[in-house]
This record gives sequence, C-alpha cells and structure tokens, in this order.
Amino acid sequence: MSAPIFGHLGSCDTLPFMPENSNNPVPQFATAEYVNQAAAATCKACGKALGSSHYRVNGVVTCAQCAARIKETLPKDSHAAFVRGISFGIGGAILGLILYVTFALTTGLVSGIVSLAVGYIVGKAMVMGSKGQGGRRYQIAALLLTYMAVSLSAVPIAVYGHTGALTFDIATVGKLALLGLASPFLDLSDPTHGIIGLIILFVGIRIAWRMTTGRSVQIIGPVIESTPIAPG
Repeated sequence: MSAPIFGHLGSCDTLPFMPENSNNPVPQFATAEYVNQAAAATCKACGKALGSSHYRVNGVVTCAQCAARIKETLPKDSHAAFVRGISFGIGGAILGLILYVTFALTTGLVSGIVSLAVGYIVGKAMVMGSKGQGGRRYQIAALLLTYMAVSLSAVPIAVYGHTGALTFDIATVGKLALLGLASPFLDLSDPTHGIIGLIILFVGIRIAWRMTTGRSVQIIGPVIESTPIAPG
C-alpha cells in the first residue's frame, strides 16, 4: 500500500484546487473522482498515457510527473505566512471595528448583524495575508480578532454617548477595554437582545473560522493495480 502525503490550502470556500489554463493544464481536484481502469489509461492533468502505475490527487488519476508538480505548487505553511496572516487579520479587525462603530453612530442602531461583515473581513484579510494558507492556528487567531473587533466597538460607542467629561488615563483605558471585551455577555441583562446578539456574533466568528480552515490535498502513489479502481 502507498502512503498519503498531505498539503494544506487556505479559504473555506468551495473552490477548485487549481484553475485550468493553457500553461498549467491541471484538472479540478475539489471533489474526489473515481474511475475504472479504462479511464485511468491517461493522466487527467496532461493526457499522457499511464504505465503500470499512477498517482491519485484527491482521487483523480495523474502521472508521476504531474503529481510531483502539484506537490511542489502546494502552499507551504511557515512562520512568515502566519505572521502575515495575523498582521492582515489585525488590519481587518480594525477595519471591522470602524465599520461597526460608524454604522452604530450613523444609524443610531447597534446591530449585531454587522458582526457577520466583521467576521468576513477578518477571515478574508487573514487569507490574503497568508497567501491562501490556513489551519487551526489561523482559525483561533481569526476567532479572537473577530470577537475583539465586535466587543471593543462598544467602547467608542459608549464614550460617544457619554455626556460627562472623561479623564483617559491608563487605568480608565484598561477598565473600558475590559468592559468592552465583556460587553456581549453584559448585554444579557436584556435576555432577548443579549442572546440574539451572542448568536449573531457566534455566526460572524464562524464565518471567520471557516474562511481560515485550510484545505487538504491528498497525493497517493505510486498505485499499482490490475483490477478496476472502485470507490473507497
């Protein structure tokens, strides 16, 4: 039996593994494709006739050369990619916070629906920064950044509506930050409003989480079979 080799791709959206074009005739690998021996006679990437062995890329039959080329093009996770993802994610979180506050101050409404947009912005920013890389640590970072962007937006909204003068020293800023981070749960003082807000916030976080999940590309081979290939 041959051993699988795994690589990771970013973004949670259902997209093909690689686009087909004249310079890079690689097939779509988003879903597994099972074929019989007759169909396996040629590589699905380049059309080259296969010998007694072949490789499978997410179930798609390829020759050894195409499998090696695909493996080389898989994005590699690295500390630099993660740092870029975090940096872009922080920028996305700040943008999301500004969007949330602007919407609240402009409309006079504090709507949790904006949390969905914040989650998308953070997730998209992280994927852009990491150049398509994803994984658990990216998901955790996206979760935290989305929560912080939404919860801390309560601070400038509250300060704007405060009628008295405020003295901003380190202690005051720290207290406001803690109150902001706790604000989604403090809103439970109004159960209906608070629960709905938490649910929407969870959905926004879920969007960011899924966008930074990462995709697996499984390369198996060489496979030598004399019987038809059946679904596993």
